[in-house]
Amino acid sequence: MTSAAQDAPVRPAILAQVARFGSVVALSFLLGGLTSYAQGFLPDAFASFANSASGWTVLTALLVYWSRARTVPAAVLGAVSFVLLVLGYMVASQVRGLVYDPMLFSVVGVVVGPFVGVAASWLRASGVRAALGTALLAGIGIGEAAYGLTIIGDTTSPVYWTVIGVAGVALVGVMVIRRLRGALPVALAAGGAVALAAAFHTAYSSLG
Repeated sequence: MTSAAQDAPVRPAILAQVARFGSVVALSFLLGGLTSYAQGFLPDAFASFANSASGWTVLTALLVYWSRARTVPAAVLGAVSFVLLVLGYMVASQVRGLVYDPMLFSVVGVVVGPFVGVAASWLRASGVRAALGTALLAGIGIGEAAYGLTIIGDTTSPVYWTVIGVAGVALVGVMVIRRLRGALPVALAAGGAVALAAAFHTAYSSLG
């Protein structure tokens, strides 16, 4: 078999992967813009989705998971996606005549985005990797739910915070049933989610 014949099946796979990565980039900016407009038409019960860290985290995780990126590309895509969500939100807000400073959440995206991307990628794995990915994503959801219900519960609807918290718990449950086997992965997923939720709540509360 010639080298060209060996390479032939590989090229479509590479092109498909590049196309998915490009789609993640484009969709991140577009969805970021839509979250700005969503503040105007989402019902009060779910309005917090369009103005919360967990909302952008969910979108980043879903896009990276869909891309099927492996660990290193997933880390890069996680940062790029999160930052582009923020920038898309900023541009759409400016079009709407609103002022939004993207600096804080862009920094958050650069720092946290790679971890979100890797966590989303590792949901396709098993064992310790799947457990760690589960713990991070579930911990963010549960942590922001706790923040929303306790710190800003007087000014926002409890519905979204409850839903994102339940989703975090459900993610742990689904992963335990489908991919996590053995005491260590289960303990890492459940205990890690609780620990990260507490850390998220503390850190986010300190940002004011």
